[in-house]
Amino acid sequence: MLTARLSMANIDEMLAAATMIDGVRFVSLRIELDSAKTLREIGDRVRDKLGSGVAVLGGVLEGKAALLVIVSKDLTRKFHAGNIVKEVAAIVGGSGGGRPDMAQAGGPLVDKLSEALSAAREIIKRQIA
Repeated sequence: MLTARLSMANIDEMLAAATMIDGVRFVSLRIELDSAKTLREIGDRVRDKLGSGVAVLGGVLEGKAALLVIVSKDLTRKFHAGNIVKEVAAIVGGSGGGRPDMAQAGGPLVDKLSEALSAAREIIKRQIA
């Protein structure tokens, strides 16, 4: 699980890329994946270190785009991870869902993964408004 260890080691560095959207901490990251478990483990670590905020993580797993959205507990009244992941997943030709605080999705259009991760920022902005 070298990929998982490398990604875990870089979480602080990745979170340094977080930006603010109208007072909400937001991070969108493309990560290297070796299993679905890796995506969830990295998601858990990001959630623990993010504090208050929203994170959208994506990577390629078995030839498909894999996505994970995390919303900190204090923001689940404002944002629903399941709704966010559905919109992001549509860009990669997929679907998904989940709880208000964490949701997963996947889709076949790997070439659209970067576009989907970039679009997450606009989705969050729209939900704030």
